[in-house]
Amino acid sequence: MIDSTIRYFDSPGKRNTDQVMDAVTRRLELGGITHIVVASNSGYTVERLLSRVGDRPINVVAVTHHCGFKTEGECEMEQDVEDSLRSKGVRIVRASHVLSGIERSITKELGGASRVEAISESLRALFGQGLKVCVEITVMAADNGAIPCGDLEVMAIGGTGTGADTACIVRPAHANSFFDFEIREILAIPRVKRKGKRK
Repeated sequence: MIDSTIRYFDSPGKRNTDQVMDAVTRRLELGGITHIVVASNSGYTVERLLSRVGDRPINVVAVTHHCGFKTEGECEMEQDVEDSLRSKGVRIVRASHVLSGIERSITKELGGASRVEAISESLRALFGQGLKVCVEITVMAADNGAIPCGDLEVMAIGGTGTGADTACIVRPAHANSFFDFEIREILAIPRVKRKGKRK
C-alpha cells in the first residue's frame, strides 16, 4: 500500500510546473520508479525535471512532437537543446501522436471522428489535457523501445499547452495492447480541466 497525496491545481497550465516537480520529487523519495516519461517540445519541462532528479539512477525520456507538427519539415525542439539533453542522458522520442496520428488528417479532410480520437477526447474531457498527454507519451515511448513494458510502473508528466500540470504513475502498454494500460496513481492534476472554465 502507498499512502500518498494528490496535488490539485485551480486551473491547468505552465504556472503549475514547479509544483508538479515538487510532487514528482516527493513520489521519487518513496522509491520504485526507475523510468520517467515527460512531454517536452522546447526542453523547458524536461530541464525542470532534471533539476529535481539529481543523481538518481532514472531513465528520463522526453517525448516531443513529430517533425512537421507546426511547420512542414521542421522539428520544434531546437537541435542544440536536443544535443544538450542527450548529453545529460535524456532519451528523445519524436513520434506521431498515438491518439490521433493519421486519423487527425482524415478528420480534417473528410470530417467525422475516429475511435482513436474518441479515446483522446474522452481522456481530455474527463481528466484534462495533461493526463491525456501522460497516457499518450507513455505509449509513444513504449512503442519506441525507450521504456520497458509489462508489469512495471513508470512516472509520466504532461501538461496543457506548455509546461506541466499533471503527473501520474502508470503501467505502460504498447499501442497494439492499449487496453492493458493502467493509471495507478495520480500525483498532481488540475481540478478544472479546460483553460477559461469556471471553478
